[in-house]
Amino acid sequence: MVLGPNTHLPASPIPSPARPTSHRDALPRIYLSPPDVGDAERSLLLDAFDSNWIAPVGAHLDAFEREVAALTGTAHATALASGTAGLHLALVVLGVGPGDEVLVPTLTFVATANAVSYVGARPVFIDSDEKSWCVDPVLIAQELETRAKSGRLPKAIIAVDLYGQCADYDALLTAADRFDVPVIEDAAESLGATYGGRPAGSFGAMSVLSFNGNKIITTSGGGMLLSDRRDLVERAQNLATQARDEFAYYEHSTTGFNYRMSNLLAAVGRGQLRSLDEKLARRRAINQRYRAAFADTPGIGFLPEASYGEPNHWLTVITVDPEEVHATPTSVAAALEAADIEARRSWKPMHLQPLFVDAACCGGAVAERIFATGLCLPSGSALTEREQDTVIDLVIDTVLAPRGRSASS
Repeated sequence: MVLGPNTHLPASPIPSPARPTSHRDALPRIYLSPPDVGDAERSLLLDAFDSNWIAPVGAHLDAFEREVAALTGTAHATALASGTAGLHLALVVLGVGPGDEVLVPTLTFVATANAVSYVGARPVFIDSDEKSWCVDPVLIAQELETRAKSGRLPKAIIAVDLYGQCADYDALLTAADRFDVPVIEDAAESLGATYGGRPAGSFGAMSVLSFNGNKIITTSGGGMLLSDRRDLVERAQNLATQARDEFAYYEHSTTGFNYRMSNLLAAVGRGQLRSLDEKLARRRAINQRYRAAFADTPGIGFLPEASYGEPNHWLTVITVDPEEVHATPTSVAAALEAADIEARRSWKPMHLQPLFVDAACCGGAVAERIFATGLCLPSGSALTEREQDTVIDLVIDTVLAPRGRSASS
């Protein structure tokens, strides 16, 4: 991939956009993080359609890979059907397989842990740290030290940039490099964020982005696997296209997958990249507006912003402390839902999931507390100030309502 300059985030928020004229105008529901698309995406999609390059090959696919690689400052990229596919392929090409163990944050979306199961390995869950809610690098270092003494080092570490905030990569990579354990950056939620001035998606042996419909930019569904190592990305791309060997006929010696992104979806992604700066600025403004609105409301806190980087504010996550007020994340979410507003609890830790009931976990109390108090509020870049005001008013009314009385009573 040809490297290019990194995209710089705007210095100040942009004004709240007017809701675009489309079929969405007829829908009163306020969603958590809906797609935000426009004329550029439509134009490029039609260009791909008219070219008749519909399958997972074409000029837009190649260009999308180059543009994302340049944006993240990585050398090579391959576009895939999902971020989960990227995690799966990263584990495969790094040699993780049956019987191996992988250190995984317990506070994450289930796809992170599922990918470990896909290759027959076992996740070992690690608690969050307080300053970022991402995986605790101190616990990672301790776990590696303990396992090294007993000859049970994990085959890999997956670090997750939670809710668009990078994990502490200086500390994580120092610990991992000491024991020669590769790190995979799960940057599914963090496109446009930075760590020490360096773009999310550029850390570890390999990194993964998601372009799901609720992400900062979307291709409707899709993902990207990135690395500075050409051999790893070329191997992943071969596996993503059914692992065909280099013969004049169809010869296969390895199990492959059907994981490549289509040229049509890549065209949509290229259109989304053109407005990435504006989308990031808008989400930052939404986050700042929530913080200002709840500054004097008792019982409400926020996901902390770590000092080492700039988050992309994919989702604004508040905490509701039931010891301070007569409300919980569940009651606030229910009040919002009654007004046709989508809100979601923060991730339920993996070590509490029935799916992973037998998995090992290092710590867990911090992640459990975040789950008990955390609530994600509507944060999409197309959210208008009027819609956000509606959310703010309902949250405050619910939190301040006397015990036993709902905000609507």
